[in-house]
Amino acid sequence: MYKSIFILYLICFGCYLLFTRQPDYFDGEKVPAIIRQVHNLSEGDTVLKAVFNTGTKEFSIDPYYPLRSIKEGQRLTVIYETGNPASGKVYGGWGYWWLWDELLMSALLCFLLFQVAVSVTSNPDQEALTEQAEYKEEKKRKYLD
Repeated sequence: MYKSIFILYLICFGCYLLFTRQPDYFDGEKVPAIIRQVHNLSEGDTVLKAVFNTGTKEFSIDPYYPLRSIKEGQRLTVIYETGNPASGKVYGGWGYWWLWDELLMSALLCFLLFQVAVSVTSNPDQEALTEQAEYKEEKKRKYLD
């Protein structure tokens, strides 16, 4: 039973991931990018940004995400929607496909719903047990006259 619930959870979560990514996985454009130091005008220091070219203009996005290591000069892939290239994301596991909040909330929701199902079915009423034990399936004819 645990295996089937876990497999069902993985299938549902996989479908959720496939169709909810922003920028959209199916409509997004994937282009190569390079990590460069860019001068941040608001704070006056330099930060690492993923710089990519759409063919007409150059854009830079923030490549930081937990469990993702980045170094200056590193090459990676960026996915963006053609209508809004400035909202692109680094195309990879952490930060595009897997997000911490989604993983934690889906695992918590799966665990809670499983506990509810177990608590509802674990202690049946004595009346329900006797009804289930006395149940006889009536024979049905294969064809109606």
